[in-house]
Amino acid sequence: MNSHDLFIAFWTILRREIRRFTRIWAQTLLPPAITMTLYFIIFGNLIGSRIGEMGGFDYMEYIVPGLIMMSVITNSYSNVVSSFYSTKFQRSIEELLVSPVPNWIILSGFVLGGVARGLGVGLIVTLLSLFFTDLQVQHLFVTVAIVFLTAVLFALGGFINAVFANSFDDISIIPTFVLTPLTYLGGVFYSIQLLPEFWQGVSQLNPILYMVNTFRYGILGVSDINVGFAFMMILLFIGGLFSYALYLLKHGKGIRS
Repeated sequence: MNSHDLFIAFWTILRREIRRFTRIWAQTLLPPAITMTLYFIIFGNLIGSRIGEMGGFDYMEYIVPGLIMMSVITNSYSNVVSSFYSTKFQRSIEELLVSPVPNWIILSGFVLGGVARGLGVGLIVTLLSLFFTDLQVQHLFVTVAIVFLTAVLFALGGFINAVFANSFDDISIIPTFVLTPLTYLGGVFYSIQLLPEFWQGVSQLNPILYMVNTFRYGILGVSDINVGFAFMMILLFIGGLFSYALYLLKHGKGIRS
C-alpha cells in the first residue's frame, strides 16, 4: 500500500471510532461530565472548604488537575477496550486482519480513537472546572504533552485488555480492580508529602502518580515527583505496550479461533 492508501485506511478507522462515541454522546460524554461536576461540588466546595490549602494552593485548585487527568485515563481506556472487543465479538476484526492494511495502522486507528474521546472528555471537564476555580497554565507544553501521552498509554492498555477478554465481563475487570484503585491512590486528592515516609515510597510505585503530578506541574507549577523521569517512564511504557499490541495482532492472540 502506498502512503495515500495507508492514510485512507487509518482515517477510516479513526473516523469510525470518533463517530462511534460522538453518536452516543449521552452515554460517552455526558456521564463523566456529570460525575466530575459532583466531584467538584463535594470534594472541592464542601470538603475543600474545611481542608483549606494543600501544597500552597486552594484545595479545589489543587485537585482539579488530578480530576481532569482521571477523566482522560478512564475514557481513553474504556473507549478502546469496549470498541475493539465489540469488533472482535462481532468477528469484523477478521476482515481487517486479512486486508492489506498493516497492523500498525489498525492499532493506531483504534488507539487514537480512544485518545480523541479521552481528550474530548478532558476538555469538557476542564471547561466545567472553570465554573469552580481559576486555572492558570504554568507550562503549556508539559500540560499538552503529558495529557496526550497519558491518553495514548491507557488507550494501548485498553486495546490489550480487549484482545485477551473472552466476555463483556472481562473488559470491566481491569478498570474495576486495577485502574480505579491506582487512580484514587495516584495523588488526585492529596499530596504524597502528607504520607509517612514508608507510604511515600510505596506510592512512588504507582505509575498514575507520575502522570497526575506531571499534569499538575504543567498547570500549577508544583509536583511531588521528578517531571523528566515521569516523561521517560511514560515513553518507555508506550513503546513497550505498542510493541506488545503489535505482536498480539500479528499472531492473532485472542482473535483468531
